[in-house]
Amino acid sequence: MLYTKRNSSNEIIMLSKEPTSECSETIAPDSPEVLAFLADQPEPSAHFLASDLAFVRVVEDILEVLLEKGIITFTDLPEAAQAKVMERKSLRVKNNVDLLGGDSDTI
Repeated sequence: MLYTKRNSSNEIIMLSKEPTSECSETIAPDSPEVLAFLADQPEPSAHFLASDLAFVRVVEDILEVLLEKGIITFTDLPEAAQAKVMERKSLRVKNNVDLLGGDSDTI
């Protein structure tokens, strides 16, 4: 859990790993608001975040291959991971994103 400080427009202006006098509202680390806030940071932080997001795509591709080849089954994953995988699959379907060949970065 992270802690936030918001401005008068209810936008996140500060994040903290621990509650402080300024940051008292809790928020999930994977919240879209947190990701948007982090993406709007100075270049080194933004580059690191972009790298993380690209790596998530790699992990998704690997997981899909392992599932397709029967090396692991979906139920081998913890329930929280199953929920996140299903959420990502739903988002990909809604946004017509194809893994393993959907872009020019695929090997």
